[in-house]
Amino acid sequence: MRPLIDRLSSDFLPLFLGGMAVNFEIAVIAIAVGLALGLLLALARLAGGVMAGAAASAIGLMRAAPTFVVMFFLLNAVPRDATLFGEPFALSGIMTVALSLVPYSAAYIADSGVEALRQYRGGSLPGALLFLPNVTRAFFVLVMSSSAGAAIGVTEGITIILRQAEQLPTLGDRLVLFAIGIVLFGIPLQAGFAVMGFIQRRFGRIVARRTEVMKAADIKIE
Repeated sequence: MRPLIDRLSSDFLPLFLGGMAVNFEIAVIAIAVGLALGLLLALARLAGGVMAGAAASAIGLMRAAPTFVVMFFLLNAVPRDATLFGEPFALSGIMTVALSLVPYSAAYIADSGVEALRQYRGGSLPGALLFLPNVTRAFFVLVMSSSAGAAIGVTEGITIILRQAEQLPTLGDRLVLFAIGIVLFGIPLQAGFAVMGFIQRRFGRIVARRTEVMKAADIKIE
């Protein structure tokens, strides 16, 4: 039997890397829109009153929104021949998937943003900066979640693997290919998680030392 590498199409790796780039593109759009919406919701939560209640309800709704349901709603809600001021307005597949991930992104950022804003207003910049590793962690989750685009024909990384798997003759070969895909996705994602974990631990130690110094100062004053 020929090794699996010989049975893969010659353009598999370039196509797969291009598909992974689409996964990251989707995640960038989703995190950018989620940041804008999530921070507005976080500010509304801190404002109190009716605004806080409305923001909390919106966050809860977005947190519970299934990505596939949102994706297929967007896919069918905007006609492919829709126009705005005479210009085409139909959502591309990439934009449809990205917007379907915005509810998760915005809800996560709103939850993290509330604490970050409290830390900032309390004079703790390192505490507020702990928000950044949380956002990056959400970004990598969005990269993994962007594979939902395969369901509507978006040519992202998983789509390339599924197309290649259809050309392989045995289940064993397909399983090996899926394992290769997991590794190829896992390397950059795990590296990103490791870097963000390191940064978060560093910021956490800075916040802890700052807290200890403030407590010691309070004790001396008393």
